[in-house]
Amino acid sequence: MDDRAIADYVAFACHLADLAGRTILPYFRERIDVENKKTAGGGFDPVTLADKAAEQAIRDEIQRVHPGHAILGEEHGVTAGTDALTWIIDPIDGTRAFIIGQLHWGVLIALNDGTRPIVGVMHQPYTGETFVGSRLGAEMRRGSSSNPLKVRECRRLEDAIVSATDPAMFTAPGERDAFRAVAAKARMRRYGGDCYSFCLVAAGFIDLVIESGLKPYDIQPLIPIIEAAGGIVTNWSGGAPYHGGQIIAAGDRNLHKIALTLLAPAARQPC
Repeated sequence: MDDRAIADYVAFACHLADLAGRTILPYFRERIDVENKKTAGGGFDPVTLADKAAEQAIRDEIQRVHPGHAILGEEHGVTAGTDALTWIIDPIDGTRAFIIGQLHWGVLIALNDGTRPIVGVMHQPYTGETFVGSRLGAEMRRGSSSNPLKVRECRRLEDAIVSATDPAMFTAPGERDAFRAVAAKARMRRYGGDCYSFCLVAAGFIDLVIESGLKPYDIQPLIPIIEAAGGIVTNWSGGAPYHGGQIIAAGDRNLHKIALTLLAPAARQPC
């Protein structure tokens, strides 16, 4: 795929994200019903009408403009396509933050070429920020302005800022201890960021994000953003992160290696 095609897909992904954002915003900080997708076995996995409506708006536009493309979305599953390209959608990543009026949520959209995500977008409609990544570069757009994204150097864990959405996500044997081994040595720890924290790695404000239990639509849109900004995203074994599961994102490759060593006792190969 040439650079012109990539640029066209970046523009279309941003269009989709903006469309979703306009669908979502009327529901934000309003009293809306919240369903729990985990109806059996306990736990809480919230979904709202805003999630469903936004994904449907994205799907309708993809099928109108690119009817041969496949779609994988969190709320409506898989729609088969006739070629290798697949759109990966999480209409509201961070629904828990969304339903309590916090800002750490966003629309996630990726284009996967059949092997890996080649375009990634995270759009926060309330703040008007759009983080974009592809082999053409990484940038944060807001209104008419655009600023390049670049990770920062942080070679020592003792100097690092580490983020995780919720320590309760570390439920597999050894995961919580492995995360604590990293977090205890870091300069600072912050929780609750969802997709926004990954974008702050690309922007050079956070050094490590460590997560577990992610789905492909949680991470694929963020990979091109971080990689184009100079960072690295892998699973805890250092392998490809495209299927989700245990994920680590780092701005500095030396720091990434240090963190992997501490996470290794709990690392699992993705299914």
